[in-house]
Amino acid sequence: MNKTAPPSEAVAPRSMTQPPVTKPDAQATAERVREGMFRNDRASKGLGMQVTAIAPGEATVTMAVREDMLNGFDICHGGFITTLADSAFAFACNSYDELTVASGFSVDIVAPARLGDRLTARASEQSLTGRLGVYDVVVTRDDGSTIALFRGRSYRMKGRSAVPAGT
Repeated sequence: MNKTAPPSEAVAPRSMTQPPVTKPDAQATAERVREGMFRNDRASKGLGMQVTAIAPGEATVTMAVREDMLNGFDICHGGFITTLADSAFAFACNSYDELTVASGFSVDIVAPARLGDRLTARASEQSLTGRLGVYDVVVTRDDGSTIALFRGRSYRMKGRSAVPAGT
């Protein structure tokens, strides 16, 4: 597996006309992207999600399972669990402020989530080569038990900012 540097050593990629971003600048960029993306993210907001942590190539997003998220078996519908993981994936792969979209993902739901469970999705970059990235997301309950494993594949749009200036 092609593993990138840990976030503490990460340096955000830049265009040929911009100077390299230092570690503190990379963190500031990730935080600015979180704020800008979340401001317009009606889906994540509507589901009560919160982005609780961000770093270059990483993101943590939480969500409480509500009554309207339960299926006919009184467990959280898998689509909501997948959406939580996908949101964490989106924040992680856009944290460098280069517009990045999903090119695909797979998800394994390994345990049910129930009404009132607080779910946490932790996304981490596994590989970033050119325009292509691979991110793993682990969704857990507050007791630490794993609910789902998600692997997302990303594609960077050349020369486009995830959060345009002034937003």
